[in-house]
Amino acid sequence: MRARIDFKYALGLALDDPGFDFSVLSEFRDRLVEADAGRRVLDGILIAAREKGLLKTAGRARTDATHVLSAARELSWLEMVAETLRSALNALAQAAPGWLSDIAEPDWFKHYATRAEDSRFPKARTRRDEVGARIGRDGTRLLEAVFAADAPAGLGVLAEVETLRQMWVQHFHRVEGEVRRRDPKDRTPGALRLVTLYDTEARGSVKRDTLWDGYKVHLTETCEPQTPNLITNVATTLATVHDSVTIPEIHDALAGRDCLPGEHWVDAGYPTAGQVVTARRDHGVVLHGPMAASTDASADGPFGQDAFTIDWDREQVTCPNGVVSTQWAERRSQQSLPVIRVRFSPADCRPCPHLRDCVNSPSPRRRELNLRQGRDEHETVRTARAEQRTEAWKERYKIRAGVEGTISQAVGRCGLRRSRYRGLAKTSLQHQLTGAAINLARIDAHLTGQPRARTRTSHFAALRPADQTIDGAK
Repeated sequence: MRARIDFKYALGLALDDPGFDFSVLSEFRDRLVEADAGRRVLDGILIAAREKGLLKTAGRARTDATHVLSAARELSWLEMVAETLRSALNALAQAAPGWLSDIAEPDWFKHYATRAEDSRFPKARTRRDEVGARIGRDGTRLLEAVFAADAPAGLGVLAEVETLRQMWVQHFHRVEGEVRRRDPKDRTPGALRLVTLYDTEARGSVKRDTLWDGYKVHLTETCEPQTPNLITNVATTLATVHDSVTIPEIHDALAGRDCLPGEHWVDAGYPTAGQVVTARRDHGVVLHGPMAASTDASADGPFGQDAFTIDWDREQVTCPNGVVSTQWAERRSQQSLPVIRVRFSPADCRPCPHLRDCVNSPSPRRRELNLRQGRDEHETVRTARAEQRTEAWKERYKIRAGVEGTISQAVGRCGLRRSRYRGLAKTSLQHQLTGAAINLARIDAHLTGQPRARTRTSHFAALRPADQTIDGAK
């Protein structure tokens, strides 16, 4: 930029312009993150699209998520703990070389001077266990020295030492004065568990048969027939964050961009009764998505929960046979959610001829119900489940499937499922810029009259009889 006049001319810069800030790429990305540049780029494109009539509000939008792999490679357990210890030793060697020389064991230089490789560890299971125990003892010895009263000040706040501390709490503990590896059932919960020392914000998660270490990204796009489908929000979270938790954040972000839809279509992982009520109350958004099925034992029979009449004012429930409940108490569910537990008297239920149809238990005594704490949430779930059984709702819900094509485009064109950077902030920057890039490509396709690609059909699928659906049902 300082030497090339043609570059300055192309960018409209003065001839004496000093050029861009000279720095390595990682520092450049740090500045982009600090300035929230990814969001600014995406917002700038959306503002321009709105001015040209390509983005309309109060229409329909849809959201879906996909997994994102961390930039750090997967390590074996021995590699991870050995590399964590080696990283802490290198950081301490820079911060307090004299002190570390005094407290270091002689064989530490042999074991931790070079990078750990799984191929260099023993193959036999017993030998590998011995190596792991030795690494655990060495790491514990180092942590005790770092946090001792006579240690130099400031060593405990080093990032590498904090990672070592967390990793050791996660994998080791003392049993009768001996450092041992923790059993799997005794380890840190997944939401807090480090999966690699190279990216301490990455988390391990599983969805059906997919297991990954990294993050999750949620894409929200418009879906109107006469305008391009533009991505209006990109939200990157830890891999362990449940989809339903992101709905308020997504709606707040859309409100900040003036992109709130009238209808928001999502898959089954997003909607809860509380989220549906909150979306309508706070933002005027109708959240559509399959509500979780009732876990009640008689949910589909004549004595399902919907067959009971609830009197919220009197705090009573009447069963289909006219019997009134005797207990109404606030409790916590197995998921720690607030519920109202309703119980009927055994004296009323035992003589009932429909007891076994009403209670799915080897030795039924009485009927119990768990209600959501709040009439609005309860009625929302009941209404939604009834509506979702209709063919009209199923036909409307087909609009949500299109967002999967957006994820496919982002994966194929921009590598959405692999983070290029370490950490949640830089991964989020990548995803914001990915959303901006997809929008530019779609605006270009719309303005140049390029038709949207049709869903691909394999040669074999094309032979399917016209009166047969995909699952083979007539």
